[in-house]
Amino acid sequence: MKTAPLVAAAFLATGLDASPLVARNDSNDGLAYSPPVYPSPWMDPNAQGWEEAYIKARDFVSQLTLLEKVNITTGVGWMGERCVGNVGGVPRLGLRGFCMQDGPLGIRFSDYNSAFPASITAGATFSKHLLRDRGFKLGSEQRDKGTDVLLGPALGALGRMPLAGRNWEGFGVDPYMMGQMTGAVVEGIQNAGVIACAKHYIANEQEHFRQSGEAVGYGFDIAEALSSNIDDKTMHEVYNWPFVDAVHAGVGSIMCSYQQINNSYGCQNSATLNGLLKGEMGFQGFVLSDWQAQHTGAASAVAGLDMTMPGDTSFNTGVSYWGSNLTLAVLNGTVPEYRLDDMAMRIMASYFKVGRTVETQPEINFSSWTRETFGYLHPASQENWQQVNFQVDVRGDHAHHIRETAAKGTVLLKNNYDALPLKKPKFVAVIGDDAGPNSAGPNGCSDRGCLDGVNAMGWGSGTSEFPYLITPDSALQQQAIQDGTRYESVLSNYEWDKAKALVSQPDATAIVFVAAASGEGYLNVDGNMGDRNNMTLWKNGNELIKNVSSVNPNTIVVMHTVGPVEVAEWHDNPNVTAILWAGLPGQEAGNSITDILYGKHSPGRSPFTWGPNRESYGVDVLYEPNNGNGAPQQDFTEGAFIDYRHFDKVAPNKGDEGAPIYEYGFGLSWSAFEYTDLVITPRSPQPYQPTVGQTIAAPSFGNYSDDLNEYTFPDDIRRIDQFIYPYLDTAESGEAASGDRNYGSTAEEFLPAGATDGSRQPLKAASGANGGNRQLWDVMYEVQATITNTGAAMSDEVPQLYVSLGGEGEPVRVLRGFDRIERIAPGQSVQFISQITRRDLSNWDTVRQNWVITDAPKQVWVGSSSRNLPLVGDLK
Repeated sequence: MKTAPLVAAAFLATGLDASPLVARNDSNDGLAYSPPVYPSPWMDPNAQGWEEAYIKARDFVSQLTLLEKVNITTGVGWMGERCVGNVGGVPRLGLRGFCMQDGPLGIRFSDYNSAFPASITAGATFSKHLLRDRGFKLGSEQRDKGTDVLLGPALGALGRMPLAGRNWEGFGVDPYMMGQMTGAVVEGIQNAGVIACAKHYIANEQEHFRQSGEAVGYGFDIAEALSSNIDDKTMHEVYNWPFVDAVHAGVGSIMCSYQQINNSYGCQNSATLNGLLKGEMGFQGFVLSDWQAQHTGAASAVAGLDMTMPGDTSFNTGVSYWGSNLTLAVLNGTVPEYRLDDMAMRIMASYFKVGRTVETQPEINFSSWTRETFGYLHPASQENWQQVNFQVDVRGDHAHHIRETAAKGTVLLKNNYDALPLKKPKFVAVIGDDAGPNSAGPNGCSDRGCLDGVNAMGWGSGTSEFPYLITPDSALQQQAIQDGTRYESVLSNYEWDKAKALVSQPDATAIVFVAAASGEGYLNVDGNMGDRNNMTLWKNGNELIKNVSSVNPNTIVVMHTVGPVEVAEWHDNPNVTAILWAGLPGQEAGNSITDILYGKHSPGRSPFTWGPNRESYGVDVLYEPNNGNGAPQQDFTEGAFIDYRHFDKVAPNKGDEGAPIYEYGFGLSWSAFEYTDLVITPRSPQPYQPTVGQTIAAPSFGNYSDDLNEYTFPDDIRRIDQFIYPYLDTAESGEAASGDRNYGSTAEEFLPAGATDGSRQPLKAASGANGGNRQLWDVMYEVQATITNTGAAMSDEVPQLYVSLGGEGEPVRVLRGFDRIERIAPGQSVQFISQITRRDLSNWDTVRQNWVITDAPKQVWVGSSSRNLPLVGDLK
């Protein structure tokens, strides 16, 4: 078997104070620098909610040999087995290797599964119960296919830049909103008996240059991946915030990202993995690498990586940084045995925590690599032909949830003259490619890498196969038949003469469907390398809207887009009577938009701001390398001022240059609501106490022999080509087994100080529980407001609570509460109640390395969007 060296990367330097998250020094050419934080924290046997899982994992791991521990931490290689990622198992104890499978909106590379709305659409519902249901249904489908780890939810990219390719995989651009919804989805997934994997940790905010090889394939000559350079305060208050909620919810795994953070790769960044995630946040689960995001062996092990995916250094090479190399690293003392034990403990504890047992582990009943019933169990090597697909239908009744979520996640941005909801119109004329089908079928483009027909899903690994796709044309036509409405459609953006002939007729209600797409960086769609090149609608969408509205006085625009687009040219045209953003709705696309157009559900709220143009956001994708052939440098100099926080700072008033067209949280409903009677009730929690004390010493389970003969490839196992094993090729010597010219170097020679220290360690002041110091969740205030439906229709309302943290350099206000209150009748009053925790009012103190509530005056606002906040009060 081929092997790969275990030398540390140059990014793990030594000698700096480990307190700051980022520094700059002369030895690194003045670039951002990630200081070392070691050792990698081990599990806490008393972590709340993990106690029983810890005991079960300890009992299991105590039985494992060194080779078996390595086997469950190392991927078997790309296409090594049936899932997008598999690790080796423990056949001796009846444990098959874990199956890791995408993704955030449904099962990738499968059949008879559901295609849910994208997370950005689910986020626009602002409904926590729908998000919790979403998680359970996603988890149950994966469980019934035999998956162990669902690779989702996605909460990085957070949405720093509106044109970033994968923003649609997350729930919205606000850290608080993202965290609340992440927590709900994680709970749902894991209640279904599947390990959730929150991704991508951390600051993975664009697709350009996320991997050097990918960038070279696009013609960019760079040797290293992009570095996201973030200061300590911004990291804590913005990008890490939703991951805290995932950890607080008990998430079992977290995926580290491709790019670098402060010039240290995400999957070997000791400051973020050891210091922030495992040390400060108290994460008890396991960290797995994004696919080929591992760049070192021993260095990544001691920096906090617990599982490597897919196992090989490059797809289908059979070469691994771990596998036999990890076996050798433990044998020669480079990686301490307790670190390998902790990897295995974290993996198995996460498995037991979601209710799994070895005896009831489901069988994998599908293959990612073929839709045929029979295929190769090991596709990479084309070995072991057998039945690999069993066509198990796991959809249940999930279509109802999908349809409801996509409808309630549709945002009504404009509705003049009560154009909506439609009431048996005389004639409906539907115009646009986005209303129709993909000419090659709903799954006609690999990983949805095209824009043909209705835009129901972005592209990339976070996609799913459609079991069917209801188009708007189909659903609206069925509604028209039911109502006795005349109906015609032109499913093209370019057949203007035919479209004009329809929409210019008397009594025509014109519905124009337009779209804009994006996705993951390994696919180039019409010159968009994951990230969008511009903020315009695709396929001449702007011109189509202007053309239709020039001859039709009742033009309704429906946008299926991955995020904001430029609408300044036509949004205030009086002939454009209604505008809806329908996001990426999934398999029920046509039914869900029909439900909203005809008022069968209430619409949602915008999970991002609609600026007048791309420049108005203050940040943009880095499209060209800026550091020679070294790592492109992306400095997050705007700090916390992204999306609405930025607009509140630079254009606080509606008439200001660059002010939003539609603000974050905005959305019309079917009625009017009045907000009154703000009541703020202080609570009296105990004063905040920094966590003190020490951890236990690193536990180690079982001893191992230093006889290399015990670790060579067994005679009774047939070697599968490209498959990653834990076994050594030879017992002649460690150097001969590794093939590494640097073999024999001690850990002290190339690993930072403390990297192998298993003694008791001081606890961080901000640590102490899942997500940090447990007092951060103390309730400081309860806020109550009365909401009255003053209109004539029943509708949902989405109250939002914002607070000012006060002080120089802070955002005007930040979201700290929301709810979706459903079916409020005309004249009815309801109560909105929200709690403000200590965490909600705290800032990160970079000197104390802890959360503090400053003395600056603080206020609370309640209203229907980030700029419509009629109720305000002081927090005393």
